[in-house]
Amino acid sequence: MFDTWEKTRGEGDFDTFAYVINTLPFPLRLVQRGGSCTAVGWACPRLFDPKRGPGRRGGRRGGVFESCGAGGRAWRWGLGGCQDVVVNGIDFLHKAGILPGTDPGYPAFIKGERDLADSLAYYFPHGAAAERYMENKTLFQNLVQLSLEVSGTRRLLGGNAPVMANRLAHEGCQVLLGAQLSHHLRKHLHKRVSVTGDPLQDDIHLILEYPKGGKWGPYEAMRANRFIVHNDVHNAVLSSLEDFHSRLETFRPDLLVIGGLQMMDNFPFQPGERLRRLQKLGAAMEVATRQGTLVHFELASFADRDTLKELMEAVVPRADSLGMNEQELPNLHSLLQRGEVTLVADAYPRVATVLDEMREVFSLLNQRHRRDGMGRRLSRLHVHTLAFQAILTAQGSAWKNTMSATAKASLTANRHVCGSVAIDCGKARLIMDDSFAVSRKPQSRRIQLRPERPVTCWHEDASEGKYEVCVAPVLVCTDVYQTAGGGDNISAAGLVLQI
Repeated sequence: MFDTWEKTRGEGDFDTFAYVINTLPFPLRLVQRGGSCTAVGWACPRLFDPKRGPGRRGGRRGGVFESCGAGGRAWRWGLGGCQDVVVNGIDFLHKAGILPGTDPGYPAFIKGERDLADSLAYYFPHGAAAERYMENKTLFQNLVQLSLEVSGTRRLLGGNAPVMANRLAHEGCQVLLGAQLSHHLRKHLHKRVSVTGDPLQDDIHLILEYPKGGKWGPYEAMRANRFIVHNDVHNAVLSSLEDFHSRLETFRPDLLVIGGLQMMDNFPFQPGERLRRLQKLGAAMEVATRQGTLVHFELASFADRDTLKELMEAVVPRADSLGMNEQELPNLHSLLQRGEVTLVADAYPRVATVLDEMREVFSLLNQRHRRDGMGRRLSRLHVHTLAFQAILTAQGSAWKNTMSATAKASLTANRHVCGSVAIDCGKARLIMDDSFAVSRKPQSRRIQLRPERPVTCWHEDASEGKYEVCVAPVLVCTDVYQTAGGGDNISAAGLVLQI
């Protein structure tokens, strides 16, 4: 296995990444997209053999196994424990007889098939991931049963928490998982994962996966992605919080990861109940902080402005690090700038656009926390897009190995989506430009992609202090196995090298 080679050879993922990039033929082949040239269609001549590896070239030793394997512990707390039912979305819609919505929109929650069709019609053409609560339990159960009749449907361990917990454990960490899972799903957890919370019947999340270019009536997907519906009650109310909190003092982790809070989005809470649960979560985060634990919060698809505002009050100020994708970054940026949510954004954002929004989010959040006298200084941002990874870390913070973490996140993106630990360059392409501007501001410098050193890092000075920025292209998988869980695996892989 690839990770066995990493462990025995002692080489980090950066050398591996450079090796894979170097198998791609040059010069770049360019096509016109939106008025500028974009590298596409690179196919390398051979399959990357993880057992051979690139050979030593003086790279960083130890990598992930020094981070977690030498007695380190990562504490993973989350609220997304469930069973995922992953189905070919287009085949499922045809079988269910669900026609494209005539009025694309985003209802607060899904009451019936019409709401499902309208909501999916809104996100599907943009290739934007979304997750929505379905109020009608009977309808949801019928749809799940129907999905099992579609060829290729898979049942998997699901939820942000277990997925990231397994990834961290796979990388050598000892993990405490706050989730309520059945005995059946617990069998799918890594042996280094300990679970708090009593066993119960698993909630099911129905994941409609669709490919790039997939067609549903008049709509065509801009990129491969998924639409998730659920009738989840336990995770929405953070039912494992109390059990987990009670284990805090004895576990004393290096890292606390918060995720799965999108379950609360548009859930029918009683007035004030959601904020009270988030405040209790915030209290647990503060306990971890006092123990010297780093805290990471992984965002997700949020459509309700009130939910986001409550997260900004109770959770975000208590996080050292935030992770998000190319849809979630503009959503957070819009909320901070204008007090509004942005449900759909560019599926293929430019590097300069993402970096500018990262800088502004980093600055706005730290200014807000300092002004209001709350929380702690945000010291890390990780944005994972289809085309590239970008990580920003404050200088002098506890986060280390930013370059290696960015490379590992990029490789994990390919491995997860392709469903293989080996990277087959015949099933990968680069869609990132051969050079990129570091900002949208006039006269901003451009950085050329160097195949012998594909991760580019530099330092910047800002009003909020100095920080390092690293950017790496992604070897985009062209033979998609699964997009769901991609962000969780990518973020966890990046975190594990930085603690």
